[in-house]
Amino acid sequence: MLADLLEFDFLRQTFMTGLLIGIIAPLLGTFIVVRRLSLIADALSHVTLAGIAFGLFLEKRYALVMIPPIYSGLLFSVVGSIFIEKLRSVYKSYQEIAIPIILSGGVGLSVIFIALADGFNTELMNYLFGSASAVSKADFITIFTITIFVVLIITFLYKELFTLSFDEEHSKVSGIHSKQIHLLFIILTALVIAASIQIVGVLLVSALMTLPVAASMRIARGFKQMMFLAIAFGELAVMIGLISGYYLNIPPGGTIVVVSIIILLIAIGYKKVNVTKLGAVE
Repeated sequence: MLADLLEFDFLRQTFMTGLLIGIIAPLLGTFIVVRRLSLIADALSHVTLAGIAFGLFLEKRYALVMIPPIYSGLLFSVVGSIFIEKLRSVYKSYQEIAIPIILSGGVGLSVIFIALADGFNTELMNYLFGSASAVSKADFITIFTITIFVVLIITFLYKELFTLSFDEEHSKVSGIHSKQIHLLFIILTALVIAASIQIVGVLLVSALMTLPVAASMRIARGFKQMMFLAIAFGELAVMIGLISGYYLNIPPGGTIVVVSIIILLIAIGYKKVNVTKLGAVE
């Protein structure tokens, strides 16, 4: 079954892209969940949709201006992440309000650009729910580059990000440049969300960043173990989603989310069984 899926170049590119996304989405998602910023993924995904709709609008109305939607989505997502950080500094006592402000702006711009691009079409539906055959060679190279960049940053700044995630005040006292690191982190999040959309879809991308982490939290015994388990669960969900999407001719995003929920339920059940056994022994 897997050999059939990898028979064609464009399917191999999609599958390899899915494997990359299965690494970086839960990897960043671990820090996002710990920092209680899960809604950032939703906000930036809708801003990315606005960028994609803008790219489709340019393609539709101005044929000479050819900006692939994934790149306009990347641009909008990064700009949206910077605006979130700026708004957090403006509303210091109510920093969480920055997220719904940017989310609302993303939705509003999406509606406008989708209407200007003559409404919904197959390409836009692929971006909304993901596609098992939507990744070009150029897209794969872009996502591969983002993956390398994200992994290197997380590796070199792991201690700083770890400290910032669990104790922001301590990180400031320790001399960590918390503002700069947080800005870099939220830009990384924007890049990962924009990169993940072609496989998972705008409406479901936040699930791939949070559900595997939620499952790993139930059974992991430390932060690093939680991170690696989240990646393993994310990879499993992506692989099943892509295979089912190809053979059943359905968007892979939905299956990825459903598999992630099943993994979460299994993890919750596993934890409860272990707690019950421990209580019986005592």
